[in-house]
Amino acid sequence: MDTVSLELSPSRLSCWISPALEIPLFAYNDARGQYDSKAILTHLLQNPYETTKVLGVTHVDLYVPILKYVFGLAQIEGPCALISLHRLAPQFYDKPSDWELFMSRIEKTALHELGHSFGLTHCKDRRCIMYSATRIEDTDHKKAKFCPNCFELLKWYISKYAESEPMNA
Repeated sequence: MDTVSLELSPSRLSCWISPALEIPLFAYNDARGQYDSKAILTHLLQNPYETTKVLGVTHVDLYVPILKYVFGLAQIEGPCALISLHRLAPQFYDKPSDWELFMSRIEKTALHELGHSFGLTHCKDRRCIMYSATRIEDTDHKKAKFCPNCFELLKWYISKYAESEPMNA
């Protein structure tokens, strides 16, 4: 699993990629054939990062107990977010490989989960990146940007984090 970290300053966001972490085997559920996303998120929280936000990126299929699957998971205003590439590839849906579509889905899912980590909740605007995507069609339909309301909230949250110390520093 790769982790992408965001370091915030008042004027910009920067990113660095850390060495890969092992997928925690205890998160695997034999009965479901999937990985518990909450367990992986908890695992990410146990690692020290000198950054404000961490985005874990994995190839394994994720779930939360109340849903069949999730594309990603984050705690509202939490330090870590997690996305899975597993269900974002067009081939998962028996479609031909499409690199641009795959990358668009990754971008939207990452922005969505990082939005949660900064404090944003789901939006009712189906075109907003913060709209809840329960199906891949929801992800494909929305834009890779925040609606005006979510964008204003995000700017406020980012300014709040820019004034604070990096997590676990």
